[in-house]
Order: sequence, then C-alpha cells, then structure tokens
Amino acid sequence: MTPPAGRDATASVATQLLMDLRHGGDTGAQATAALTDLLYPELRRIAARLMRRERGNHTLQPTAVVHEAFLRLVDERSIDWQDRAHFLGIGARVMRRILIEHARRRGTAKRGGDAARVTFDEALVPGDDSSLGLVAVDELLSRLQAIDRRAADVAELRIFGGLTVREIARELGVSPRTVNGDWAMARLWLARELAH
Repeated sequence: MTPPAGRDATASVATQLLMDLRHGGDTGAQATAALTDLLYPELRRIAARLMRRERGNHTLQPTAVVHEAFLRLVDERSIDWQDRAHFLGIGARVMRRILIEHARRRGTAKRGGDAARVTFDEALVPGDDSSLGLVAVDELLSRLQAIDRRAADVAELRIFGGLTVREIARELGVSPRTVNGDWAMARLWLARELAH
C-alpha cells in the first residue's frame, strides 16, 4: 500500500502525533516537537488571516498569537484529539479567544473607537457595513450559539478558522450537506443581525 500523499499524508501523521501527545512523557514531548514542525505553519496561516482583519496598529503579532495558542493546545491533556482538522479547528477557536481577551484588556469592549476590527468577506456575510469590532463578532457568535450551537460552531470555524466544508464536517461529526445548511443559516442570521 502506498502512503498517502500531500494533505492526506499530513493529516495521517498529525493524527498519530496527536494520539502520542495524549500519552505525555517522552512520547508526548517528541509528539509536541513533531507537531510544531508539522502544524505550526498552518496555525501561523490562520493567525495571519485573523490578524489581517485586525486594526493596523495592533500590539499583538501573528507569531505571538500562534505561540500562545500552541502552548495552550499542547498543554491541554483533557482534549481527545481526533485529527488535524480537529486540532486546527480548536486552534482557531483558541486564537480567537486570545484576540478577544486582548481586546477586552485594552478596553475595547464597546463598538467603535479603538476597537479591534474584523472584516467579513462579503461572500461570507452580506451587508452594507462589512467591518465589525472583534468583540461585537464574539458577542454575535455567542448569541447565535444560544439559538443554534452547531451553526455557530460552523460559522466560527469558517470565518475564523478558514476550514473547508469537509474539514468542518469531519470536526463536528456531521455530513458536508449539514455543514452547508448550517452555514447558510448562520450567514443569514449574521446578515440580519448586522443589518440592525
């Protein structure tokens, strides 16, 4: 049997390393080092995308966000890591939390002013005002989560994590068709809330 190529090979290796990470000790330390080499660039890509949505004079750099997120992720022993998409999805959530914590510490909890900005791609969330404060986006996703948790998870993984429909489906344990339906509902709900 030929080993899988490209992204599938990375996913297979990452899955094995994540299983090793749970064991801790020397195996966990080796897995951490290997995961750093394998998945750090992908986390860095997600962080760079998140930071492009931030204000230009942001005091955090993508590297700092990735370092903090990676440390939180590999130190978390209670997570039953499934695969690469699971790790990256949770990584995107952790980086989002880091940015929210930073924004709140800087006193940007209210809209406007020096608030951190997130720019929605018009294809993701239609509306006249395509820019919204990061804390406000977090609040919207929290409200959506109270209505439909899975749709909020899909929106978060799409908007912040940049995961594909297939990756989100695998992460959430649902079909791609379900993800598409949840994403359509989340987009409509977010667009309506943004219009208000």
